[in-house]
Amino acid sequence: MTMLDAQTDSLREEASQEPDPVHTGEVTSETQVIAIYGKGGSGKSFALSNLSYMMAQQGKRVLLIGCDPKSDTTSLLFGGKSCPTIIETSSKKKLAGEEVTIEDVCFQRDGVFAMELGGPEVGRGCGGRGIIHGFELLEKLGFHDWGFDYVLLDFLGDVVCGGFGLPIARDMCQKVIVVGSNDLQSLYVANNVCHAVEYFRKMGGNVGVAGMIINKDDGTGEAHAFAESVGIPVLTAIPANDDIRRKSANYQIVGVPGGEWASLFETLAVNVAEAPPLQPNPLDQDGLLNLFSADQTGGDIELVPATQADMRGGVFEEKPSLEVIYDEI
Repeated sequence: MTMLDAQTDSLREEASQEPDPVHTGEVTSETQVIAIYGKGGSGKSFALSNLSYMMAQQGKRVLLIGCDPKSDTTSLLFGGKSCPTIIETSSKKKLAGEEVTIEDVCFQRDGVFAMELGGPEVGRGCGGRGIIHGFELLEKLGFHDWGFDYVLLDFLGDVVCGGFGLPIARDMCQKVIVVGSNDLQSLYVANNVCHAVEYFRKMGGNVGVAGMIINKDDGTGEAHAFAESVGIPVLTAIPANDDIRRKSANYQIVGVPGGEWASLFETLAVNVAEAPPLQPNPLDQDGLLNLFSADQTGGDIELVPATQADMRGGVFEEKPSLEVIYDEI
């Protein structure tokens, strides 16, 4: 067997492993564990860095965990610096015959504790299995014994394999928040997450959707309409503003007490803490498209079936079947 064959078999084995069955008991942890999902580039990391910073300034103990393979959740919090990821650190320590310690992977700024799970290099492993491995390591480090008021998990919503659905499937969090904008792709992802929550609720799970954060809100209203349609509240709407965009690009926190945008993130912090987990009513594809005008989505396009002649670029004559049909006795 070649090395490529062995690697292929290993990846297939990883992909075939299903998550554990959904937990059906009541949530007893006093810590609020909240998973935030959204399409890549929707502004999850921006919203979470500023939210966690504001919560800490309000006297809360907050742990921010990046679960996105890009490992960019904490970069804004740390002024553009990237912190060592749990998966990368674990691999290096294992080769050296050493154990990972909390000092290796968790860092803090102004009261916010933060870490990144990380992910495998492109083509060298399954991101979902990496997430599962990362949480297994967190459990060994004492995750369930840590004393935080809030644990915020930043998850990529447009990856649908089991590892990224871990908090929902295993009741690892009490509630989910979706991040989206007034564009079809980010709302498609938010709707998919609502589908996942609905599915596991029907299986006996307890996780619900607490609401939606609208980012880069330009006032066109599609994201608000989506939230109303699926039955979840809008926790805040962050405007499409050049000052916010510029500061975010320069890795600056804007959710600071007394700042221009303080009230926005103070309100978000309260809403995130108090919003109850709800069972959403996700939309079908047509319902999602109907949030937008037809000229934006192609909603006025009709599906025209192709024929065998079309597929051959000419005339198609159906040949008689050679199948033998026996009369019933």
